[in-house]
Amino acid sequence: MSTQGKSSIRLVAAASLIGTTIEWYDFFLYNTAAALVFNKLFFPTFDPLVGTLLAFSTYAVGFAARPVGGIVIGHYGDRVGRKSMLVLTLIMMGLATAAIGLLPSYDRIGIWAPITLVLLRVVQGFGVGGQWGGAILMTVEHAPANRRGYYGSLPQIGVPAGLLLSTVVFSFFSRLPPDTFLAWGWRVPFILSVVLVAVGLIIRLTILETPEFTKVKESHGVSRQPVLELLNKYPRQVLQAAGARVAENGAFYIYSAFMLVYATQHAKVSRDVALDGLMIGAALEFVAVPAYGALSDRVGRKPVYMFGAVMTAVLAFPLFWMFDTGSTPLIWLALILSLLLAHAPMYAPQGAFFSELFGTTVRYSGASLGSQLGATVAGGLSPLIATALLPKYGSTAIAIYIIGMALVTVVAIWSATETLQHDLQSHH
Repeated sequence: MSTQGKSSIRLVAAASLIGTTIEWYDFFLYNTAAALVFNKLFFPTFDPLVGTLLAFSTYAVGFAARPVGGIVIGHYGDRVGRKSMLVLTLIMMGLATAAIGLLPSYDRIGIWAPITLVLLRVVQGFGVGGQWGGAILMTVEHAPANRRGYYGSLPQIGVPAGLLLSTVVFSFFSRLPPDTFLAWGWRVPFILSVVLVAVGLIIRLTILETPEFTKVKESHGVSRQPVLELLNKYPRQVLQAAGARVAENGAFYIYSAFMLVYATQHAKVSRDVALDGLMIGAALEFVAVPAYGALSDRVGRKPVYMFGAVMTAVLAFPLFWMFDTGSTPLIWLALILSLLLAHAPMYAPQGAFFSELFGTTVRYSGASLGSQLGATVAGGLSPLIATALLPKYGSTAIAIYIIGMALVTVVAIWSATETLQHDLQSHH
């Protein structure tokens, strides 16, 4: 590969990574605020548990919008191009996030506060649903065939990076006196997203369209109805991609959102203990994700993914046992093991794996729809389901639920073909 090719793939990978980091910063910021702030400011007329459930359900709305974003943005991504859709989704996410930071609370505008909050969350979800497929395809379609797993894993670091960035920024402002924090402190991290978007746009506008899409366009092979063609030719692959996401995404949101609630309400430790554990785990994923991605270039996508799915089930009970000790090192260890041994091995090969399942003309739609369907069913509902199970059935039920999600993913991966040797050009 020429040095020019190498430098361009590095630029593309950097652009995808920065873009996904910003979009996940926006998305996670909302999660943290949903757990800590929104129940008080936007749903103040309910008792704390109902308020928290309502705040988490506004969070689920963001997930419900993701497949819609995946279908709509995927359609244009397969027709118009990868790059323009990435720019569009970045602007949508950034503006919606900044607007949340400027939103008047319930005591100012009454019922319009939660309604507007939900609408802005829908815009966020729509943007994330469309952006992921594009960021992945930008890197995978630019990458040399033998490094697709590695390069496809780089945009995925945007998730731990966004989680880390939003957690650091949010915890910085949450050190303010409680009244100040509730009055305006929580808003600053949301408004800051405008700065990040400006940086992301400058970078995203400098990169070229992918060679794969350019070839399709030049040969006039662009699909007229990508989603219909997708459902006609690749229905099984869409379901496999969706199933592959169930454990990865569902368990991830239990680790990153629900366990913060579990730490304070059940294990009776400070939220910061769980947050610190999450930050350490997320920071370690910076190294783990590319490492697992590179490993999938050697041994295949399926073995790496399967290892993560099995570990999700293996760690389901120990996660709660370690939290219940109330010991800080054990709580940290529980989160670190869950992220490094269960989440990262599934998340890393996903970009290459989902891209390789579909032909170029419907790849944006296929990767987006499969991935977002799985995310909506799993990640959008898991904190809600876990919150609802806890008071009645305790952590045992939640651990069984995590194992159930892991089984769905094991079946999906087991039934899929190994895509390591797939040629992106040919239409299998």
